[in-house]
Parts: sequence; C-alpha cells; structure tokens
Amino acid sequence: MAGTLTWLGHGSYRLDTPGGKRIYVDPWLGGPTFPESEKPIDRIDVLVLTHGHGDHIGSAVEICKQHAPPVVSIVEITGWLANQGVEKGLEIPGINKGGTRTIDGVSFTLTDARHSSSGDDGSYLGDPAGVVIKLEDGTTVYFSGDTCAFMSMQLIARLHEPDIAILPIGDHFTMGPREAAVALELLGVKRCMPGHYGTFPLLTGTPDQLREAAPGVTVEAPEPGGTIQL
Repeated sequence: MAGTLTWLGHGSYRLDTPGGKRIYVDPWLGGPTFPESEKPIDRIDVLVLTHGHGDHIGSAVEICKQHAPPVVSIVEITGWLANQGVEKGLEIPGINKGGTRTIDGVSFTLTDARHSSSGDDGSYLGDPAGVVIKLEDGTTVYFSGDTCAFMSMQLIARLHEPDIAILPIGDHFTMGPREAAVALELLGVKRCMPGHYGTFPLLTGTPDQLREAAPGVTVEAPEPGGTIQL
C-alpha cells in the first residue's frame, strides 16, 4: 500500500505511511483553512514541528496533552513543550539539524531552513528547520518548512534524494512561486505539493504561478482536506 499525503490548509499536513502510521506536520487546528472534517484529531502516531511560530505550533500543546505522540522537533521546541506541561512523548533532548530519529521504521532527519522562529511571546524557540521523512517503503518526502530558497538545498538533494517536496509558495513570509521553482531545480525534484498560500490576503502566490515557473514539475495542489498518493 502506498502512503498518502493530505494538505490541511496553510502549512499543515497529514501523512499516512504504507505501514499504517499517521504523522502530522505542523497541524494548526485553529487555522482559517484547516478542514472542519479533520477536527478533532482522533489518532496521531508522530507529531513533527518545524519551527516556533504560532501558525505551526499553535495546536502542539493541546495535541501532546491529549495524545502523547512522539514529537520530532528541534531541541529548543522539545524543551519548550516540556515547560508547557507536556510530560509524555518527548525525547529529551530533542534532535537538531542533521540529526535523525527513527520511529517504528520511519526516519526523520532535520534539515536547514531559512526563516525565523519564536513563540507568540517572543521567546526563543531555536532555529527553523525542514524535515526529510523516509517511509517504510523507501519513499522520501521533504518538508521544507517556512523558508526561502538556499543553495544548500543541493545538499539535501545529494543526501536524501527526495521523491516529493512540500514547499511554501505564498510569498511575503516565505518564498513565492518563482523562488520555489528555483528551489525545486536545486532539489532535483519533479513533484511538489505547495503550501502556505491562500490563507490570508498577504499570501499572493498560487499553484498556477508555480506551474508556470516550473513547467517540468508535477504540482499537486488539492483543496484543503484533499489527499494525494505518494
């Protein structure tokens, strides 16, 4: 059975693996485009958090206290969750960029990302990160997190050879479609699910603009709640 990837609006995703694991990446249940049909989360096997902004970790404490999933995040976010009263599911200390954690046959490697990261109160929550997830069948999924394009994406390509890239395209807070097309070229990836667009008027980038800028790439852009096969 192939894995599936569901876009939950903005920068939120649900990844169902071939082995039956359910992984959430940056699930922001309070996001204006998070599908009502996906609430509440009834099962989660791994929670991945890329950075500390509220539109990415805003639901993390609630989810952790309810489900106690293993958490993959940079070390400072893991410590922050512990300080918020999360007692189960945390590996202390958490990993850092270049580090890999394997959970039930699925590996998670943190990569660089170029962005900022802080809590709503301005507290330092470590560097932003991307994550490469290698599934049980060898399929490799790269979530860039919020970022601009950067030349070290070539290293991600060399080290991990991702089959699909999940990139932000909204512009303003992250790269837009033209820059995302360059990122795809650096990554050597021919399949992309865009995100971080359409949530607010400031986020003007669109999947069609990405398709125009990256004509050799298959751009998978379902509506929030839509699912693709990996």
